[in-house]
Amino acid sequence: MAVTKCPLLEISHLGFQYPGSSRPALTGVSLTADRGQILGLLGPNGAGKTTLISHLSAGLPVQTGSINIDGQPFARVHKAHPTRVSVAPQEYAFYPMLTVLENLLCFAAACGLASAQRRQRVQESLDFAQLGQFQGTRAQHLSGGLKRRLNLAIAVLPQPDLYVFDEPTVGVDPQSRAFILDAIKALARRGAAVIYTSHYMEEIEAVADQVAILDGGRILRDDSLSNLLQAGALQVRFSVNGALSPSALTALAALGEVAQHEQTIEVHLHAEAKLSSLITLLESSELDVSDLHVGRATLEHVFLALTDRKLRDQ
Repeated sequence: MAVTKCPLLEISHLGFQYPGSSRPALTGVSLTADRGQILGLLGPNGAGKTTLISHLSAGLPVQTGSINIDGQPFARVHKAHPTRVSVAPQEYAFYPMLTVLENLLCFAAACGLASAQRRQRVQESLDFAQLGQFQGTRAQHLSGGLKRRLNLAIAVLPQPDLYVFDEPTVGVDPQSRAFILDAIKALARRGAAVIYTSHYMEEIEAVADQVAILDGGRILRDDSLSNLLQAGALQVRFSVNGALSPSALTALAALGEVAQHEQTIEVHLHAEAKLSSLITLLESSELDVSDLHVGRATLEHVFLALTDRKLRDQ
């Protein structure tokens, strides 16, 4: 008899409404995360990402729906094994007056690691985040990139099954960003499940296997990264020598969304529009067209198409 394998994390029809709020923060949210997988979680400000993460850190109770870890209710699993899920928040999650080593020893004790394990796990975490030479430095004196790496080292201390990284590269230099992304991919290769949130679309494209787009407390799209990018609209970019006439702009706008920066034109074709129609239009026009490039829209284009371009200031 075949055994049905359940995902490590299974969120089913999760709903939550804060007291006094006129609308729910989450409505019918369903997500899964498997071992060895990185799930990119995207959403504009106010989409519900923080509320969802708060559930996974046991900061909020389940009102409606369910959260299971290996088929067991999250609340039960967290009570018995609180370190099976590790949440690395956007804020720095350490004591600034303590050194790197003192922070790790403190959190190792808080995780309930046996004294015989603590030194080993602390050393392994130092090595993983490449913080060995800074272990005697007070956290408040670390650079932004080193502080993010200390957050990372603390997150890996208990060797959880599920990691949740909330904007883990904010304020870091390109080298630190590349290191953190590589480290997170390494965690997935070791068999952990990872949820990764970021406003940097290129980071999600770099690390994620699966992408969920959340807005208004609802999941708008949940698919593999490759499927999302394949489903993206065709993007055509070309240069013109001279100004576009109003009639040319109107004709291009009938085929897709048009953006112009000086002499460079970008057209994101509508789903029903054909590339051949655009090429025919350009050939029949009096435009001097050069440097024409055709490709699929990026994840950012897919995201904006689903969530719209309105500013989210809350």
